[in-house]
Amino acid sequence: MDAADLRSSSDVFLHIIEESGFAGGWHWVFATGEQRWSPGFFRLLGLDPAAIAASYDLFLDLVHPEDRSRLATPGDALQGHVAPTALLRLIRPSGELRVLSILSEIRVSPEGRPLALSGVALDVTDRERLKRLHAAEQRRRQALYLTSYATTYSMGIDLLHQFPAEMARVHGPSLHEINVDPFVMIVPEEREAFRDRAWDQHDRRLHFQGRSHERLANGELWQFRIVGVPLWDEAGRYLGRAGVKYPIHESGAPVREAGAPRDPRLTQALEQAVRGHHLRAARGLLDWSMMRLAEASGLSLSTVRRLEANAEAPGARSRHKAVAALRAGGVRFVTLDDGTLAVAKF
Repeated sequence: MDAADLRSSSDVFLHIIEESGFAGGWHWVFATGEQRWSPGFFRLLGLDPAAIAASYDLFLDLVHPEDRSRLATPGDALQGHVAPTALLRLIRPSGELRVLSILSEIRVSPEGRPLALSGVALDVTDRERLKRLHAAEQRRRQALYLTSYATTYSMGIDLLHQFPAEMARVHGPSLHEINVDPFVMIVPEEREAFRDRAWDQHDRRLHFQGRSHERLANGELWQFRIVGVPLWDEAGRYLGRAGVKYPIHESGAPVREAGAPRDPRLTQALEQAVRGHHLRAARGLLDWSMMRLAEASGLSLSTVRRLEANAEAPGARSRHKAVAALRAGGVRFVTLDDGTLAVAKF
């Protein structure tokens, strides 16, 4: 969401986000010099409205020096030369850095003479921080595949996979080919059987795990373990699959000590694969009653009963709480090569 999206928002929504400290606005009448800032704009800038008078110059002074050119100078504004939108960094008097999305609008007379400048600012700091973190994670995943041939991946309900771009460099086919049909990387003599089993497990919304031999672009032959697990939301709607791929020895052990990379979506999907009989087996290994599991997980006894009867949606939060409690007790849920989820105590 950007400041421009606020144009179509209701007054109630605008009031809520301003009261929450995420938005604010200003107005400057050129003929009289009158300037007004909303309480939310003072908060965005980190200023006290009782001690500071609204001033476009002050606002501009708080903008990061490298970003000031994205806003009109006072002289430009008086001439009507204003960029309608901008994304810029702002440094509050406290030293705190925020990222603001700005929407500016010039009001003109019928003759086209600039009369006033109005603006709205939306704090998008968290969004921009998340974008930077996502970009860093993408770079990490790409570098990881070049050095270890290990990666996590996802597949949406459109059946398109999402792999790091470096996979194409390692294997040879284009990234588009791989995202559409990742089985193209498997050696021909294994490809059809592997593809049929994988799609069968997908169509049945089941957990999949298998080994494949793949020839790299440099001619080397490697064996990989590939895991794919269905992912659900809390209402039980199917979201696609999360998975992991990493090279293994003929013994099945990971080639490198780091093994498979971690991905919160994959962990979530693997926990959603835990069903009632897995929970009962785990309780048996720990000699726990249903009441003991309820106490350890912070769930009600009736919720534990529903989980063990498979009456809760796969994506229910209660399932993750139960699994976390059992893991804390020493239980591990281990995926076998045929896709079976085994329960063990360590």
